Amino acid sequence: MFKLLKKSKKSRARLGLLMTKHGVVQTPFFMPIATRGAVKGLTSVDLENIGAKIILANTYHLFQRPGDLVIKKMGGLHSFMNWSKPILTDSGGYQIFSLSKLRKISLAGVEFNSEIDGSRIFISPEKALEIQKNLNSDIAMVLDFCVGYPAKKEEVKKAVEITSLWAQRTKKHAAKIKFNNLIFGIVQGGVFKDLREKSLNDLLSLDFDGYAIGGLAVGEPEEKMFEIIDFGEPFLPENKPRYLMGVGYPEQIFKAILKGIDMFDCVIPTRHARHGELFVRKSKHIFDGQKLNYQIIEIGKGKYKENKKSLDQYCQCETCQNYSLAYLHHLYKSNELLYYRLATIHNLKFYLDFIKEVQEAIKKGKI
Repeated sequence: MFKLLKKSKKSRARLGLLMTKHGVVQTPFFMPIATRGAVKGLTSVDLENIGAKIILANTYHLFQRPGDLVIKKMGGLHSFMNWSKPILTDSGGYQIFSLSKLRKISLAGVEFNSEIDGSRIFISPEKALEIQKNLNSDIAMVLDFCVGYPAKKEEVKKAVEITSLWAQRTKKHAAKIKFNNLIFGIVQGGVFKDLREKSLNDLLSLDFDGYAIGGLAVGEPEEKMFEIIDFGEPFLPENKPRYLMGVGYPEQIFKAILKGIDMFDCVIPTRHARHGELFVRKSKHIFDGQKLNYQIIEIGKGKYKENKKSLDQYCQCETCQNYSLAYLHHLYKSNELLYYRLATIHNLKFYLDFIKEVQEAIKKGKI
Protein backbone atom coordinates (compact mmCIF):
# COMPACT_ATOMS: atom_id res chain seq x y z
CA MET A 1 0.00 0.00 0.00
CA PHE A 2 2.69 2.55 1.02
CA LYS A 3 6.44 2.08 0.97
CA LEU A 4 8.74 4.69 2.50
CA LEU A 5 11.82 4.91 0.27
CA LYS A 6 13.85 7.69 1.87
CA LYS A 7 13.82 10.15 4.73
CA SER A 8 15.79 13.38 4.39
CA LYS A 9 18.65 14.02 6.81
CA LYS A 10 18.20 17.79 6.41
CA SER A 11 14.43 18.03 7.00
CA ARG A 12 11.40 15.81 7.51
CA ALA A 13 10.88 15.45 3.74
CA ARG A 14 10.15 11.90 2.53
CA LEU A 15 10.10 9.91 -0.68
CA GLY A 16 7.66 7.03 -0.95
CA LEU A 17 5.52 4.88 -3.20
CA LEU A 18 1.75 4.74 -2.85
CA MET A 19 0.37 1.56 -4.39
CA THR A 20 -3.23 1.52 -5.64
CA LYS A 21 -5.32 -0.72 -7.89
CA HIS A 22 -4.78 1.63 -10.82
CA GLY A 23 -1.06 2.15 -10.39
CA VAL A 24 1.83 3.26 -8.21
CA VAL A 25 2.40 6.96 -7.48
CA GLN A 26 5.63 8.40 -6.13
CA THR A 27 5.27 10.72 -3.15
CA PRO A 28 5.30 13.60 -2.62
CA PHE A 29 2.67 14.31 -5.27
CA PHE A 30 0.08 16.88 -6.34
CA MET A 31 -3.43 15.97 -7.53
CA PRO A 32 -5.18 18.09 -10.17
CA ILE A 33 -8.82 18.71 -9.22
CA ALA A 34 -11.43 16.89 -11.31
CA THR A 35 -14.40 17.69 -9.07
CA ARG A 36 -17.13 16.44 -11.42
CA GLY A 37 -15.02 13.86 -13.24
CA ALA A 38 -13.16 16.42 -15.35
CA VAL A 39 -10.31 18.87 -14.82
CA LYS A 40 -11.99 22.00 -16.19
CA GLY A 41 -11.17 22.34 -19.88
CA LEU A 42 -8.84 19.33 -20.16
CA THR A 43 -9.16 15.82 -21.56
CA SER A 44 -7.64 12.72 -19.97
CA VAL A 45 -5.08 12.81 -22.82
CA ASP A 46 -4.10 16.35 -21.78
CA LEU A 47 -3.60 15.12 -18.21
CA GLU A 48 -1.43 12.24 -19.42
CA ASN A 49 0.64 14.62 -21.56
CA ILE A 50 1.44 16.99 -18.68
CA GLY A 51 2.48 14.11 -16.43
CA ALA A 52 -0.43 13.82 -14.00
CA LYS A 53 -0.19 10.56 -12.03
CA ILE A 54 -3.33 10.82 -9.88
CA ILE A 55 -6.38 13.11 -9.79
CA LEU A 56 -9.03 14.09 -7.26
CA ALA A 57 -12.80 13.90 -7.82
CA ASN A 58 -15.67 14.75 -5.48
CA THR A 59 -18.18 12.29 -4.01
CA TYR A 60 -20.88 14.87 -3.21
CA HIS A 61 -20.98 16.43 -6.69
CA LEU A 62 -20.82 13.14 -8.60
CA PHE A 63 -23.56 11.70 -6.38
CA GLN A 64 -25.78 14.60 -7.43
CA ARG A 65 -24.92 14.50 -11.13
CA PRO A 66 -24.84 12.14 -12.99
CA GLY A 67 -25.29 9.87 -9.94
CA ASP A 68 -22.97 7.18 -8.61
CA LEU A 69 -25.21 4.39 -9.94
CA VAL A 70 -24.98 5.84 -13.46
CA ILE A 71 -21.19 5.91 -13.17
CA LYS A 72 -21.20 2.34 -11.84
CA LYS A 73 -23.18 1.24 -14.92
CA MET A 74 -20.58 2.96 -17.09
CA GLY A 75 -17.87 0.79 -15.54
CA GLY A 76 -16.78 3.16 -12.76
CA LEU A 77 -15.28 6.63 -12.84
CA HIS A 78 -12.03 5.55 -14.56
CA SER A 79 -13.93 4.11 -17.51
CA PHE A 80 -16.50 6.93 -17.51
CA MET A 81 -13.86 9.67 -17.89
CA ASN A 82 -11.29 7.55 -19.78
CA TRP A 83 -8.62 7.87 -17.09
CA SER A 84 -6.57 4.75 -16.35
CA LYS A 85 -4.52 6.05 -13.41
CA PRO A 86 -5.45 6.41 -9.72
CA ILE A 87 -8.33 8.57 -8.47
CA LEU A 88 -8.84 9.88 -4.95
CA THR A 89 -12.38 10.96 -4.07
CA ASP A 90 -13.13 13.49 -1.36
CA SER A 91 -16.07 12.37 0.76
CA GLY A 92 -18.23 15.50 0.80
CA GLY A 93 -16.83 16.69 4.11
CA TYR A 94 -15.47 19.88 2.53
CA GLN A 95 -18.98 20.69 1.29
CA ILE A 96 -20.10 20.66 4.95
CA PHE A 97 -17.84 23.71 5.26
CA SER A 98 -18.28 25.33 1.82
CA LEU A 99 -22.06 24.81 1.64
CA SER A 100 -22.70 25.51 5.33
CA LYS A 101 -25.83 27.58 4.56
CA LEU A 102 -27.37 24.64 2.70
CA ARG A 103 -26.86 21.83 5.22
CA LYS A 104 -27.91 20.41 8.58
CA ILE A 105 -25.60 18.19 10.64
CA SER A 106 -26.66 15.38 12.94
CA LEU A 107 -24.96 12.33 14.39
CA ALA A 108 -26.62 10.31 11.62
CA GLY A 109 -25.04 12.32 8.80
CA VAL A 110 -25.53 15.53 6.86
CA GLU A 111 -28.57 16.77 4.97
CA PHE A 112 -28.01 19.20 2.10
CA ASN A 113 -30.44 21.31 0.13
CA SER A 114 -29.14 20.72 -3.38
CA GLU A 115 -27.71 23.85 -5.00
CA ILE A 116 -28.86 22.39 -8.34
CA ASP A 117 -32.62 21.97 -7.75
CA GLY A 118 -33.23 22.48 -4.02
CA SER A 119 -33.98 18.79 -3.40
CA ARG A 120 -32.90 17.22 -0.11
CA ILE A 121 -29.77 15.07 -0.14
CA PHE A 122 -28.78 12.97 2.86
CA ILE A 123 -25.26 11.58 3.15
CA SER A 124 -24.21 9.40 6.06
CA PRO A 125 -20.66 8.08 6.53
CA GLU A 126 -21.93 4.72 5.28
CA LYS A 127 -23.57 6.31 2.23
CA ALA A 128 -20.41 8.28 1.42
CA LEU A 129 -18.40 5.05 1.36
CA GLU A 130 -21.01 3.25 -0.76
CA ILE A 131 -20.93 6.10 -3.31
CA GLN A 132 -17.15 5.87 -3.46
CA LYS A 133 -17.37 2.11 -3.94
CA ASN A 134 -19.71 2.66 -6.90
CA LEU A 135 -17.26 5.21 -8.32
CA ASN A 136 -14.45 2.65 -7.76
CA SER A 137 -12.19 5.22 -6.09
CA ASP A 138 -8.64 4.06 -5.52
CA ILE A 139 -8.56 6.17 -2.35
CA ALA A 140 -11.80 6.90 -0.49
CA MET A 141 -11.95 9.59 2.18
CA VAL A 142 -14.11 9.14 5.27
CA LEU A 143 -16.97 11.60 5.73
CA ASP A 144 -15.75 14.27 8.16
CA PHE A 145 -17.08 17.45 9.75
CA CYS A 146 -14.94 20.37 8.52
CA VAL A 147 -15.32 23.67 10.43
CA GLY A 148 -14.08 27.01 9.12
CA TYR A 149 -11.95 29.62 10.92
CA PRO A 150 -12.60 31.33 13.25
CA ALA A 151 -14.75 28.96 15.30
CA LYS A 152 -15.50 28.53 18.99
CA LYS A 153 -13.71 25.66 20.68
CA GLU A 154 -17.02 24.04 21.61
CA GLU A 155 -18.05 23.91 17.94
CA VAL A 156 -14.70 22.41 16.91
CA LYS A 157 -14.91 19.88 19.76
CA LYS A 158 -18.32 18.75 18.50
CA ALA A 159 -16.91 18.43 14.95
CA VAL A 160 -14.06 16.25 16.23
CA GLU A 161 -16.47 14.00 18.13
CA ILE A 162 -18.73 13.60 15.09
CA THR A 163 -15.74 13.01 12.77
CA SER A 164 -14.45 10.26 15.10
CA LEU A 165 -17.88 8.62 15.31
CA TRP A 166 -18.29 8.73 11.53
CA ALA A 167 -14.78 7.28 11.07
CA GLN A 168 -15.67 4.32 13.33
CA ARG A 169 -18.87 3.72 11.38
CA THR A 170 -17.01 3.99 8.04
CA LYS A 171 -14.48 1.39 9.14
CA LYS A 172 -17.24 -0.97 10.28
CA HIS A 173 -19.24 -0.46 7.08
CA ALA A 174 -16.16 -1.05 4.90
CA ALA A 175 -15.95 -4.61 6.23
CA LYS A 176 -19.69 -5.10 5.73
CA ILE A 177 -19.72 -4.03 2.07
CA LYS A 178 -16.29 -5.54 1.32
CA PHE A 179 -14.68 -2.23 0.32
CA ASN A 180 -11.31 -3.36 -1.02
CA ASN A 181 -9.66 -0.08 -2.02
CA LEU A 182 -7.78 2.33 0.26
CA ILE A 183 -9.55 4.40 2.93
CA PHE A 184 -8.03 7.49 4.56
CA GLY A 185 -9.06 9.03 7.87
CA ILE A 186 -9.25 12.81 8.22
CA VAL A 187 -7.89 14.58 11.32
CA GLN A 188 -9.90 17.58 12.52
CA GLY A 189 -9.52 19.93 15.49
CA GLY A 190 -9.11 23.38 13.98
CA VAL A 191 -6.24 25.34 15.57
CA PHE A 192 -6.72 23.70 18.99
CA LYS A 193 -3.84 21.34 19.73
CA ASP A 194 -5.63 19.31 22.39
CA LEU A 195 -8.52 18.66 19.98
CA ARG A 196 -6.07 17.77 17.20
CA GLU A 197 -4.43 15.25 19.55
CA LYS A 198 -7.81 13.74 20.45
CA SER A 199 -8.78 13.45 16.79
CA LEU A 200 -5.43 11.88 15.94
CA ASN A 201 -5.68 9.31 18.71
CA ASP A 202 -9.26 8.40 17.76
CA LEU A 203 -8.33 7.87 14.11
CA LEU A 204 -5.01 6.12 14.68
CA SER A 205 -6.82 3.48 16.73
CA LEU A 206 -8.83 2.62 13.60
CA ASP A 207 -5.70 1.93 11.51
CA PHE A 208 -6.68 3.61 8.23
CA ASP A 209 -4.55 3.19 5.09
CA GLY A 210 -3.49 6.84 5.25
CA TYR A 211 -4.19 10.01 7.18
CA ALA A 212 -5.26 13.45 5.99
CA ILE A 213 -4.86 16.69 7.88
CA GLY A 214 -8.21 18.37 7.33
CA GLY A 215 -9.75 21.58 8.60
CA LEU A 216 -6.81 23.76 7.53
CA ALA A 217 -6.61 26.34 4.72
CA VAL A 218 -10.14 27.38 5.77
CA GLY A 219 -9.35 30.97 6.74
CA GLU A 220 -6.75 30.64 9.49
CA PRO A 221 -3.43 32.58 9.31
CA GLU A 222 -0.75 30.65 7.44
CA GLU A 223 1.53 30.51 10.48
CA LYS A 224 -1.28 28.80 12.44
CA MET A 225 -1.64 26.20 9.69
CA PHE A 226 2.06 25.31 9.84
CA GLU A 227 2.03 25.35 13.64
CA ILE A 228 -0.71 22.67 13.57
CA ILE A 229 1.17 20.63 10.95
CA ASP A 230 4.30 20.78 13.13
CA PHE A 231 2.28 19.68 16.14
CA GLY A 232 0.47 16.80 14.43
CA GLU A 233 3.17 15.33 12.18
CA PRO A 234 5.09 13.45 14.93
CA PHE A 235 1.87 11.57 15.84
CA LEU A 236 1.36 10.30 12.27
CA PRO A 237 2.59 6.77 11.45
CA GLU A 238 5.81 6.75 9.45
CA ASN A 239 4.58 3.87 7.28
CA LYS A 240 1.37 5.61 6.16
CA PRO A 241 0.95 8.45 3.64
CA ARG A 242 0.17 11.95 5.00
CA TYR A 243 -2.19 14.19 3.05
CA LEU A 244 -2.62 17.95 3.58
CA MET A 245 -6.00 18.76 2.06
CA GLY A 246 -6.59 21.85 -0.08
CA VAL A 247 -3.06 23.36 -0.03
CA GLY A 248 -1.81 25.43 -1.79
CA TYR A 249 0.71 27.80 -3.46
CA PRO A 250 4.07 26.23 -4.43
CA GLU A 251 5.90 27.74 -1.44
CA GLN A 252 3.23 26.40 0.94
CA ILE A 253 3.47 22.93 -0.59
CA PHE A 254 7.27 23.06 -0.41
CA LYS A 255 7.21 24.09 3.24
CA ALA A 256 4.75 21.29 4.05
CA ILE A 257 6.92 18.72 2.23
CA LEU A 258 9.83 19.79 4.44
CA LYS A 259 7.55 19.06 7.41
CA GLY A 260 6.87 15.48 6.30
CA ILE A 261 3.71 15.78 4.18
CA ASP A 262 3.32 13.52 1.13
CA MET A 263 0.10 14.41 -0.73
CA PHE A 264 -1.51 17.64 -1.91
CA ASP A 265 -4.46 18.97 -3.91
CA CYS A 266 -5.63 22.49 -4.63
CA VAL A 267 -7.74 24.52 -7.06
CA ILE A 268 -5.09 27.26 -7.26
CA PRO A 269 -3.39 26.27 -10.55
CA THR A 270 -6.67 25.69 -12.42
CA ARG A 271 -8.61 28.58 -10.88
CA HIS A 272 -5.75 31.05 -11.38
CA ALA A 273 -5.48 29.94 -14.99
CA ARG A 274 -9.13 30.75 -15.64
CA HIS A 275 -8.68 34.18 -14.06
CA GLY A 276 -5.68 35.11 -16.19
CA GLU A 277 -2.98 34.39 -13.60
CA LEU A 278 -0.18 32.20 -14.94
CA PHE A 279 2.81 30.67 -13.13
CA VAL A 280 6.10 31.38 -14.92
CA ARG A 281 9.65 30.23 -14.10
CA LYS A 282 12.30 32.90 -13.61
CA SER A 283 15.06 30.38 -14.41
CA LYS A 284 15.41 26.86 -15.77
CA HIS A 285 14.58 25.29 -12.41
CA ILE A 286 11.56 26.32 -10.35
CA PHE A 287 13.42 25.17 -7.25
CA ASP A 288 17.16 25.94 -7.04
CA GLY A 289 17.86 24.05 -3.80
CA GLN A 290 17.17 27.04 -1.56
CA LYS A 291 14.25 29.04 -2.92
CA LEU A 292 11.49 28.94 -5.53
CA ASN A 293 12.11 30.97 -8.70
CA TYR A 294 8.80 31.91 -10.25
CA GLN A 295 6.34 34.74 -10.70
CA ILE A 296 2.63 34.96 -11.38
CA ILE A 297 1.84 37.10 -14.41
CA GLU A 298 -1.52 38.61 -15.36
CA ILE A 299 -2.01 37.77 -19.03
CA GLY A 300 -4.76 40.37 -19.42
CA LYS A 301 -2.33 43.27 -19.00
CA GLY A 302 -1.75 45.45 -22.06
CA LYS A 303 2.02 44.87 -22.07
CA TYR A 304 1.43 41.36 -23.47
CA LYS A 305 -0.68 42.49 -26.42
CA GLU A 306 2.21 42.47 -28.92
CA ASN A 307 4.67 40.17 -27.14
CA LYS A 308 5.92 37.42 -29.47
CA LYS A 309 7.69 35.45 -26.73
CA SER A 310 6.35 32.21 -25.31
CA LEU A 311 4.76 32.25 -21.88
CA ASP A 312 7.58 30.28 -20.21
CA GLN A 313 10.76 29.65 -22.21
CA TYR A 314 11.73 26.73 -19.94
CA CYS A 315 8.39 24.90 -20.12
CA GLN A 316 7.75 21.97 -22.45
CA CYS A 317 3.95 22.08 -22.32
CA GLU A 318 1.80 22.38 -25.45
CA THR A 319 0.96 26.00 -24.64
CA CYS A 320 4.53 27.24 -24.24
CA GLN A 321 5.85 25.27 -27.21
CA ASN A 322 3.26 26.57 -29.67
CA TYR A 323 1.72 29.91 -28.68
CA SER A 324 2.87 33.44 -27.90
CA LEU A 325 2.02 35.69 -24.98
CA ALA A 326 0.24 37.95 -27.49
CA TYR A 327 -2.00 35.09 -28.62
CA LEU A 328 -2.82 34.05 -25.03
CA HIS A 329 -3.57 37.70 -24.21
CA HIS A 330 -5.92 37.90 -27.22
CA LEU A 331 -7.73 34.66 -26.28
CA TYR A 332 -8.15 35.82 -22.69
CA LYS A 333 -9.46 39.28 -23.62
CA SER A 334 -11.82 37.70 -26.18
CA ASN A 335 -13.17 35.15 -23.67
CA GLU A 336 -12.25 32.36 -26.09
CA LEU A 337 -12.72 28.89 -24.59
CA LEU A 338 -9.36 27.82 -26.00
CA TYR A 339 -7.70 30.18 -23.50
CA TYR A 340 -8.96 28.14 -20.55
CA ARG A 341 -7.52 24.91 -21.95
CA LEU A 342 -4.11 26.36 -22.82
CA ALA A 343 -3.77 28.26 -19.53
CA THR A 344 -4.83 25.26 -17.44
CA ILE A 345 -2.41 22.94 -19.26
CA HIS A 346 0.45 25.30 -18.45
CA ASN A 347 -0.36 26.01 -14.80
CA LEU A 348 -0.81 22.32 -13.99
CA LYS A 349 2.39 21.42 -15.87
CA PHE A 350 4.17 24.04 -13.79
CA TYR A 351 2.90 22.45 -10.55
CA LEU A 352 3.74 18.90 -11.66
CA ASP A 353 7.23 19.97 -12.83
CA PHE A 354 7.76 21.70 -9.49
CA ILE A 355 6.85 18.54 -7.57
CA LYS A 356 9.18 16.50 -9.79
CA GLU A 357 12.05 18.88 -9.01
CA VAL A 358 11.37 18.59 -5.27
CA GLN A 359 11.29 14.77 -5.52
CA GLU A 360 14.68 14.91 -7.24
CA ALA A 361 16.07 17.24 -4.56
CA ILE A 362 15.00 14.82 -1.81
CA LYS A 363 16.50 11.91 -3.76
CA LYS A 364 19.86 13.73 -4.04
CA GLY A 365 19.83 14.80 -0.38
CA LYS A 366 19.62 18.51 -1.19
CA ILE A 367 16.67 19.20 1.13
